Amino acid sequence: MHNTNRVVSYSHDARRCTECGGDLRQEQSEVVCSDCGLVVGGVELDLGPDWGRSDGETQERRTGAPTTDARHDNGLSTEIGYGTGAEVSSEKQRQFARLRRQHTRAHLSSKSDRNKLYAYTEIRQVTSSLSLPDSIRDQACALFDSAQEEELLYGRSIEGFAAASVYAVCRTQSLTRTRHEIATVSSATRDELRVAYDAMNRELGLQVGPIDPREYLTRYASALDLGVAVEQRASDYVTALREQSLIGGKNPSGVAAACLYQAAQQSGVAVRQEDLCEQRMLPG
Repeated sequence: MHNTNRVVSYSHDARRCTECGGDLRQEQSEVVCSDCGLVVGGVELDLGPDWGRSDGETQERRTGAPTTDARHDNGLSTEIGYGTGAEVSSEKQRQFARLRRQHTRAHLSSKSDRNKLYAYTEIRQVTSSLSLPDSIRDQACALFDSAQEEELLYGRSIEGFAAASVYAVCRTQSLTRTRHEIATVSSATRDELRVAYDAMNRELGLQVGPIDPREYLTRYASALDLGVAVEQRASDYVTALREQSLIGGKNPSGVAAACLYQAAQQSGVAVRQEDLCEQRMLPG
C-alpha cells in the first residue's frame, strides 16, 4: 500500500501518477491520484501581503488602514458594527449594543487612554478645520502624549492642551497660525490654550523662537487682495523695524498688519484698519 501522506513534486504537464500510473485529479488545493490516493502536488498559496486598489487610486497598496499616531491605539482597534438592516432582528441589535459597551469599557480601561481618545479627536478636528497637513496632526498628538507623561494635565483643561499642542507644533514648524485662530475652531478658550502652552513650553522645552512678522505678510496681503508690491514694501518696513530693534515685545501679527497698512497707504491702495480686524488677523 502506498503512503497517502507522501508529497512529491508535480508538473502540470504530467497526466499520470508517478507511482501507479493512475489518473490525476484536482481536489481543492491538492493534486491526487484517483487510483492510489497519492498526493503528487498542490497549488501554491501566495503568503505575501494582500495588495489592492481603492476607488480612485492608481497605485496598489496594502489593504486596511495604516497605523497612525493620531489615534490613541495607533488605529489598530477593533470596531463592532451596529447590525442595521431588515435582516437583523431587534434581539441581535441589542446584542451588538451590549458588545459595543463591553468593548468600549475594555478598550478604554485607564484614564490615560480616555484622555488620549478625547484629546486626539479634538486635535484631528482642529487640524482639519485649519486645513493643516497630517504631519502636523501626528506631531501634535505626540506632543500631547509627552505632556500627559510629564503629568502636566493635572488641574488643567484637556481641550486646552489639545489646542496648545497644535499651536506649539505650528510654531516649531514656522506655520503662521495665531492662538485666536486655533481657539476659534477648538473647544478650548484662549486662556485655556495660553495656560497649557505656557506649561508645555516651560516643562518640555519647546524649540520655538520669536515669530517673524514677515511670516504673516503673504496671508494678510492675499486675504485683503493688496498685491505683491504692497507686500514687498511691507516686508521692507518690517526689516527696517527689526534693524532698529523696535519689534521686540510687540505682537508679530500686529506688526505685520501695521506694516501692510502703512505700505498700502504709501502705494495708494485703499485699505482700512477695520479690514484687518474683520479678518481676525491681529489677535495672536
